[in-house]
Amino acid sequence: MLSMASRAQECTLIGVCDGELQPTRHHSSFLTNKVGGQPDWLPVISRQSPLCGHCRAPLAHVVQVYCPLQSSPYHRNLHLFACAGAKCSGGSGCWRVLRSQCLEAEVAAAQTARRPAPAQEAPLAATDWCDTADDWGVEDSDDGWGGAKEVQEEAAAPEAEAASETDVRSRLQGLRLGESPADVPVLRPLFISVEDESDLGGEEDDLLHAQQLLHEYERREGVTVGELEGGSGEEKYEKMSARHGDAIFSRFMKKISPCPQQILRYCRGGDPLFISEPPSDMARVVSACGSCGGSRTFELQLMPALVSVLQRWDGDADAGLEFGTVLVYTCRNSCWTAGSGSAVEEFCFVQTDPDQQLFK
Repeated sequence: MLSMASRAQECTLIGVCDGELQPTRHHSSFLTNKVGGQPDWLPVISRQSPLCGHCRAPLAHVVQVYCPLQSSPYHRNLHLFACAGAKCSGGSGCWRVLRSQCLEAEVAAAQTARRPAPAQEAPLAATDWCDTADDWGVEDSDDGWGGAKEVQEEAAAPEAEAASETDVRSRLQGLRLGESPADVPVLRPLFISVEDESDLGGEEDDLLHAQQLLHEYERREGVTVGELEGGSGEEKYEKMSARHGDAIFSRFMKKISPCPQQILRYCRGGDPLFISEPPSDMARVVSACGSCGGSRTFELQLMPALVSVLQRWDGDADAGLEFGTVLVYTCRNSCWTAGSGSAVEEFCFVQTDPDQQLFK
């Protein structure tokens, strides 16, 4: 799986949907770029369950990106979460971005620790001759939690019951209300393939799709854009921007026209592609890193085409998320404390789509 940052980082990389990720057929790991599904955390990171900053509901996992930095020894992931509540998805406070990192040696050590130890024959005890001897073995369940095998109630010793109750209580103390897997919405998982934006220009099918979008825009707004071919079309496009009074949105449309189906743009340290007028003090809106206090830099953004492919995994209903673009800013130094076991929260800024129907 190609990482988002494995090529020259001054280039803009484009992410597009590349088929459904079926858990019964495909293996997903922290190396996978994907939409939806369950997040694949690095082996040294504890499972995270972020909540909405507005309604406190559990957030759905929207995108996972594997994005190691050049000349860095760390594996590196970004996970984006959002609230599917009808009144929440358009606000920045209802999105969370978590960054996690670890060294290859830590991955190898974790994988070694997870390998089952060789089976050893235990010496026979005095009670082993009995056919009805109790079996107190522990099996691993699908979610990584161990559960005691069923035993007959009359065979359970009081001491074992007390130990089991203590173990259950200790596990429950580590959970917060709302973190039950049944409460967390899960989106249909899709692979993300990665392409260099410079390799996408000039393809006839993309140009045709862009023209269809522009014709739809013409009918709805009562303006004339013209065809996107040759210099005259581009000149008309720019004139339309001035007449219509929304040069930023027009620039956005022109920029994505070679690949309107793009769902993600990655360019760490580059310039974001705004869909509407950003705040005049955007540099001050982006907060400093909460871990080291250093500045943050733009890294990636989610695109409007993603909205139409987000569906709940438990049915055909859409995810209920509405946005224009989601801009992600991360620590410029990508600071990391070894052994912390927790992901670092980064900053995101949500812009609404001034014409949401254009991307449906």
